[in-house]
Amino acid sequence: MSTVESSYKTDVEAVDALAKAYLDLRSEIGKVIVGQHDVVKSVLISLFSNGHSLLVGVPGLAKTLLVSTIADVLDLEFKRIQFTPDLMPSDITGSEILDEDRHFKFNKGPLFSNIVLADEINRTPPKTQAALLEAMQERSVTVSGLRHDLPKPFFVLATQNPIEQEGTYPLPEAQLDRFMFNIPLTYPTYEDEIRVVKETTSNYKAELGNILTAEQIQFFQHLVRKIPIADKVLEYAVELVNKTRPVSKMAPEVVQKYITWGAGPRASQYLVLGAKCHAAINGKYSPDIEDIQQIAKYVLRHRVVRNYKAEAEGISEDQIIEKLF
Repeated sequence: MSTVESSYKTDVEAVDALAKAYLDLRSEIGKVIVGQHDVVKSVLISLFSNGHSLLVGVPGLAKTLLVSTIADVLDLEFKRIQFTPDLMPSDITGSEILDEDRHFKFNKGPLFSNIVLADEINRTPPKTQAALLEAMQERSVTVSGLRHDLPKPFFVLATQNPIEQEGTYPLPEAQLDRFMFNIPLTYPTYEDEIRVVKETTSNYKAELGNILTAEQIQFFQHLVRKIPIADKVLEYAVELVNKTRPVSKMAPEVVQKYITWGAGPRASQYLVLGAKCHAAINGKYSPDIEDIQQIAKYVLRHRVVRNYKAEAEGISEDQIIEKLF
C-alpha cells in the first residue's frame, strides 16, 4: 500500500480529498490564468482520468502559460515542443549516441517528461505526429528496437491553431481519437482582458504553491476508475455514442442528415471515465446522466465527421451533439 493510499481510511474519504484538491488547484491556477474556468476544469478532468487533451484556439490565448502553470502547481516536470515542418521523430523521442567509451547510449528526448506541451501539432509531418501518438498510446517509445518507458504520470497537451491551415498536416481521425478531450479556447471577456492586461504589464508575479505530487496524481487516477457507475448511466453513455453513427439503428435524423462518420468505442470509455471524474470533483460519489452531458462535447466533437451538407449549412459538431441529448 502506498503512503498516499494509507492516508485515507475509505474510498469515500479519498473522493472527498480529490474534490478538495481540485478546488485548491483551481484557485492556485487562477492566480495566473484569468477566467477560462471551463478550460481549466476540462484539462484537470483529463489529467485525473489519465487521458490527453487537444487545445484548439487562436494564438495569444495563453495556451502555453496554462499548461506550464498546471505543471507548476502539480510539482511535475514540464517540457514544451514547438512542432515545425522539419521536426524529426528522433527530435522528440531521443536517439542513440556514441559516448567516449565507444558504447551506444540513449539520449532522452523532450517526451521524457510528466507534462508535454506539443505546440501546433498540425505543423509537423505525419511521421513525427505518429511518434508522439505512439508515446501517448503506449506510454513508451521504441528506439533502435529497444522500448523505453516514459515517466508516470505522462500527459500530453497538444495545441492547434484553427485559422492558418496553409502548410499544415491535419491530424487524421484515427490519431485525433487518441485525445480524450478536444478543448476549444475562446477570447476572454472584456472584464477578464482588463485584468490580464493589468497583471501582465506591471511587475506583478504570482507565487504558486505545489498542490499535488506525482504519486498523489497517480493515486487519484486509480481512484477515478474505482468510482461505481449505475448501469443506466453507463448505458446512456454508450447509447449517446451509438447515436453519432449514421449506420446505427439508434441514429436520429439529424445524424443521418449531417454526419459521415460517428465516434468509436473509445468515446464510450472516455465518456464514462470523464463522467466519474466530473462527479468526484463536484462532491458526488457516483456519476449521473448530467455528468455525461457535461463532458460529452469535449469527448465527441473531434470524433464525429460532418458531411458537406452540414458545412454548407453552417451546422457545427456541438450543435449536432446537443440534439442527441
